[in-house]
Amino acid sequence: MNRLYTELAQAVAGMDETAAERLAEEIVRQGLPVSEALEKGLEAGMEEAGRLFENEEYFITELLLCADAMDAAMKVFTPLLKTSGKPAKGRIVIGTIFGDTHDIGKNIVALMLTGAGFDVLDLGRDVSAERFADEAVRFDADIIAVSTLMTTTMNNIRAVIDVLCRRGLRDRFRVIIGGKPCSKSFADKIGADDYSASAPAALRLVKRIMREKYAE
Repeated sequence: MNRLYTELAQAVAGMDETAAERLAEEIVRQGLPVSEALEKGLEAGMEEAGRLFENEEYFITELLLCADAMDAAMKVFTPLLKTSGKPAKGRIVIGTIFGDTHDIGKNIVALMLTGAGFDVLDLGRDVSAERFADEAVRFDADIIAVSTLMTTTMNNIRAVIDVLCRRGLRDRFRVIIGGKPCSKSFADKIGADDYSASAPAALRLVKRIMREKYAE
């Protein structure tokens, strides 16, 4: 494996935004495959950051700084990805449910998914159930990812499922949820497909869903 990929992974996991951008530029300058840089550099770096986070060696501040480093490299790679014609690993619409304006966790998940090669449409925060459905159709999404940090808005996620059912779209998308007040039992209760407790777990979940889809 090219040493630049390893160094890029280390820069991301090491929260070094400047080094990540410099290494991304060098990868582009040398004409190395951007797809490999995403997998062996950015994705590997964020997976290491996620491991450190789950082991409580990193906390939310460190994880955000890793995401910033990954984002700096992604800004270098994105123009090439748009013209490469290489298909994304999957298409995900993500957002924070209506009534909730918290988005730090959602932003990290979106960045990790993008860095792993998924095509992500981030709807932002305070997103209505109708907009989730509308944008998922327009984007031709595989997965709808809905986040909340507040117990007072977690039941609003059910509205996304209800809108999809009313429109006859429920079987078209996998719906996953996340956020501090959520749980697997809550996901089951409202009819969501699955639940993730953290950003690294969300990435693993999306990968599993897409593997299952292509295996069908």
